[in-house]
Amino acid sequence: KAPEATRSVADIAETITADIENNAWPLTGRSFDGVVVTHYLWRPLWPLILDSIKPGGVLIYETFAQGNETVGRPVRPEFLLAPGELLHVCKDLRVVGYEDGFIDEPARFVQRITAVRELPQAGGPSRHLLPIGAS
Repeated sequence: KAPEATRSVADIAETITADIENNAWPLTGRSFDGVVVTHYLWRPLWPLILDSIKPGGVLIYETFAQGNETVGRPVRPEFLLAPGELLHVCKDLRVVGYEDGFIDEPARFVQRITAVRELPQAGGPSRHLLPIGAS
C-alpha cells in the first residue's frame, strides 16, 4: 500500500457505472462522509442522495438555476432549480454556505449549497464553530 503522500485517487476511489435515472440506486445501504454533485439535477434522486450522507457528513451541490435559459444550456425547466430550491431540499441539514446567482465566465445561473448532517447530540444540535482542520 502506498504511503499517504503518494496515494492517488485511483488508490482510494471506487468506480461504479450505473444508470441512476432508470435503474435501481446502486448505493442502497451505503453512506458517505462527503457527497458532491455538480451540474446534475434529477429531483427523484434527492431523497436517496440526502440519505447517503452520514451524520457529520457534508453535501456540496451545485447546478444550474432558473435564468440559465437566457444564456445557454440547459434551458428546460426540469433541469433548472427554482429560486431557493436547494435551501428547501436541504431543510433538514445545517446549511453552512449557499449562493444563488449569475456567474460571468462562462455565463451561467447557478445555485450552490454546502450543508452538514449534524451529529446526534443529547439536548439538541451543537452550533460550536471549530477552526479549520480541527476535529
